[in-house]
Amino acid sequence: MHPDDPPQWRHESAHVNGVTLHYVTVDPDPDAVAHPTGAAPVVVLLHGFPECWYAWRHQLDPLAAAGYRVVAPDMRGYNRSSAPRGIASYRPAELVADVRGLVESRGAPQAALVGHDWGGLVAWETAIRAPELVSQLAVINAPHPDLYRRRLRSPAQLLRSWYVFAFQLPWVPERVLAADGFRLVGESLELTAGPDVFEPETVERYREAMARSGSPAGPLNYYRAMARESLELELRSLFSGRTERPVDVPTLVCWGDRDPVLGLDLLDGLDALAPDLRVRQFDAGHWPHVEQPVRVTDELLAFLA
Repeated sequence: MHPDDPPQWRHESAHVNGVTLHYVTVDPDPDAVAHPTGAAPVVVLLHGFPECWYAWRHQLDPLAAAGYRVVAPDMRGYNRSSAPRGIASYRPAELVADVRGLVESRGAPQAALVGHDWGGLVAWETAIRAPELVSQLAVINAPHPDLYRRRLRSPAQLLRSWYVFAFQLPWVPERVLAADGFRLVGESLELTAGPDVFEPETVERYREAMARSGSPAGPLNYYRAMARESLELELRSLFSGRTERPVDVPTLVCWGDRDPVLGLDLLDGLDALAPDLRVRQFDAGHWPHVEQPVRVTDELLAFLA
């Protein structure tokens, strides 16, 4: 436990899907009425690159105060969670199985999933592949994976996503990312959010978390596995004709309009894939839950309720 963290943020771990996932959990306020009968509903918060569970520091307590059982894991490959070797260990099927195991370890049949960046993509994939596990889906600056593949055909999004292709190289991205004590972690945060959004103490925590896993291969393998999965889906679609997969759960999308890596046009056509959809736009970069934490938290609470 970090000395600056409040005592109600409990650190625990779950052994699921062949890995150990570290997570932080906060007990629900017993007087809240998020669920008037039965156990308090579970909300799983999934972080993105290059973060860890601490990405949700602004949302942990408000969600618990509203009566939810909050679980914020380190995704596999990050911080204190297991970092299995090999690209295949980071395929979407494995990441979805991690979410399933985490929800079931909390004794819940379903959970609301909230994800940002890579956590949002995993949340999308979970809702697509295991809709019975997801009561509600909220994503923050994370496109539906099928729309993202379609949009990569445009020069504008290709240019924005240059780093995805750079990460396909073997070992070189690991060396570059780890250089100078993971200096690029802080630079990438500032590039996508602007100066002064992330406090130096927060950047240092993320750099330490990335170093703690021993190698950035795990986080980088998310991108490599996604590229292989996308290629397989595209090849399959040539024969089946099916290129997009719908989401049949209530969905909230929060989007920072000034995101330099994910264009606003990634929302075009989303209502056809997620019929029960509400979209909220923010004057923010890639990190609305950090740049405008109060408003994002309010939108999450209104949606979950």
